[in-house]
Amino acid sequence: MRGFLIKVLIPLLGMVSCASHQPTGNTDNMPGNGGVAPVPQTDTFPTGKLIQHIISRNDSTQSYALYIPFKKNHQALPVIYFFDPHADGSLPLDKYKLLAEKYGFILIGSNNSKNGNDYPTTENIWQHLFADTRSRINIDVSRISVCGFSGGAKAAGYIALNHAEIKSVIANSAALPEETALQNFSFSFTGIAGDGDMNLTNVVSFCNELDKTSTKHRLILFKGKHEWAPVATMNIAFEGLIMDAMRNKLLAVDSNFLNSYISENKKGIENLISANNFIRADDACRLSVSMLEGLTTSVSFFIQKQASIASNPLYQQQLKHFRELFAAEENMKDHYQQQFQAADINYWQKTIAALEQKAKATTDEGAMYNRLLAYLSLAFYSFSNRLIQSNQNDAAEYFVTLYKMADPGNSEAWYFSAIVNARKSNGKVAEEDLLKAVSSGFNDKERLRRQPEFQMLHLDFSAIESKMKNQ
Repeated sequence: MRGFLIKVLIPLLGMVSCASHQPTGNTDNMPGNGGVAPVPQTDTFPTGKLIQHIISRNDSTQSYALYIPFKKNHQALPVIYFFDPHADGSLPLDKYKLLAEKYGFILIGSNNSKNGNDYPTTENIWQHLFADTRSRINIDVSRISVCGFSGGAKAAGYIALNHAEIKSVIANSAALPEETALQNFSFSFTGIAGDGDMNLTNVVSFCNELDKTSTKHRLILFKGKHEWAPVATMNIAFEGLIMDAMRNKLLAVDSNFLNSYISENKKGIENLISANNFIRADDACRLSVSMLEGLTTSVSFFIQKQASIASNPLYQQQLKHFRELFAAEENMKDHYQQQFQAADINYWQKTIAALEQKAKATTDEGAMYNRLLAYLSLAFYSFSNRLIQSNQNDAAEYFVTLYKMADPGNSEAWYFSAIVNARKSNGKVAEEDLLKAVSSGFNDKERLRRQPEFQMLHLDFSAIESKMKNQ
């Protein structure tokens, strides 16, 4: 799929993730910048157990989740720092803890990094997070990776760009920050996206651009939407970190590990070719070449197979189809951008209904329409959030209505609706909206209780919270 994406569409993600501010001044002597650090006096955290909330010693407002593999040896272990866009550090750790056991990684998740933070805030979070974990956990400082989803991927990328101790970036559903100049980066980059993810084009295009550099990079696609990658997909990213360590002579080359990977991927590529799915087969060859390059002569199989695929007429037809499909997708996004202020609600009702119907198809076109629905959802979120923050309540109500229409299962749409109705003194409707938000997964008690509009309504917070998940 990488070969047919030429134009980079600036992702809407930038509207809701980190603001574009670079740190100022010399931070070389601050914790977490690769300077001399004290020998860690490690705490005795339990192994094989997810700890959801560890408070930073130097800043009680900051905390993180932690998972140390059960079969931890006494030597320092590699670490992956996770950044969730909703400041839920334990979510990715719980999802990927079996991979931590399989590969021997410590997992750490920030409970402070979230969408809406500017880069100085992200910098401050990293400074405290790295300094605290460095002093309390036995970390192999030669193998430090960062991983984020959506806006969290932007945060992870920003940290890697500014801190030489980061050796690898796993960016799930986003590329590096938009203002990043293309260069030979000091870290490896793994881009991950679902075929229904509105940021798919951005991730793929960025990986295409990295082909022009010497940066070790790989692209992993999965069948899904804008979400943390499935475990099987993230497993490939973890394998990449292991192979990076072998390539950099931080681990001994493990022939059994490599042979297992080679055997599995040869079989997978042949199955894709048998199914005439040449685009995915080409993707798989590219991925395997990136993973194995410099480690084994067996990489030649994947290089030759990729060349064979490229010369296949059916592949060339599929490539032409995908180029046309993605060009159409970008054209539709351009059209929607023109309609955000011009079109009325009837237009959006018809447009969304048509997209929903077309998105049901289990085809590449169906995946495209799913991406367009996700694109509209994020656009309506952005407009709604901005208008609510500036107290433009009538305009906010309009875009919140569109947000609920485009993404009725999104808890944030109903939370915004509750704010708008609370401002209109529609207490009963606001409470109903909050219950719908909770049924869709909203569970942020602190945010609920501190929302000034809800405080004025004197809601029964305990009754609403009792219906939240994970109670």
